[in-house]
Amino acid sequence: MNISKDTAVTLRLKVTDALGQVIESGKEPVAYLHGGYGNLIEKLEEALEGQSVGFKLSLTLAPTDAFGQRDESLIQTIPKSEFPPGVKVGGQLEGRGPDGSNMVFTVVKIKGQQVILDANHPLAGKTLLISAQVLEVRAASAEEIGHGHVHGAHGHQH
Repeated sequence: MNISKDTAVTLRLKVTDALGQVIESGKEPVAYLHGGYGNLIEKLEEALEGQSVGFKLSLTLAPTDAFGQRDESLIQTIPKSEFPPGVKVGGQLEGRGPDGSNMVFTVVKIKGQQVILDANHPLAGKTLLISAQVLEVRAASAEEIGHGHVHGAHGHQH
């Protein structure tokens, strides 16, 4: 079976940044629902379209083709007094972005009485080197299609 819309695909996926830092080791297989469900970087999904079990690829993605460029307007400094006790670097919280939409912010630094938050994706601004091997391709179930993701081994668990 070839990879096409509404197929469940299992990959061995290794991702590093341009400096060779491992982001995803590829030790555990990853499953996703193919066909524009937002479960995989769009350019990677495009490269897998029409392929079958055993297919291997190596792909270099510029930031604009991966998680976008960093946007400095998504960094905010908030007084520490506005946070509950125990706020820590690496913590995440929901807030409003510059356009008023809900965003997830990560605490990136605590400097005295100031907390610095960043709503950029952690991989924004990074060039990614991806190697992948297709391990399995099957028709997705109606439930998986309805939920927009793969269930079971290497997929989403409910």
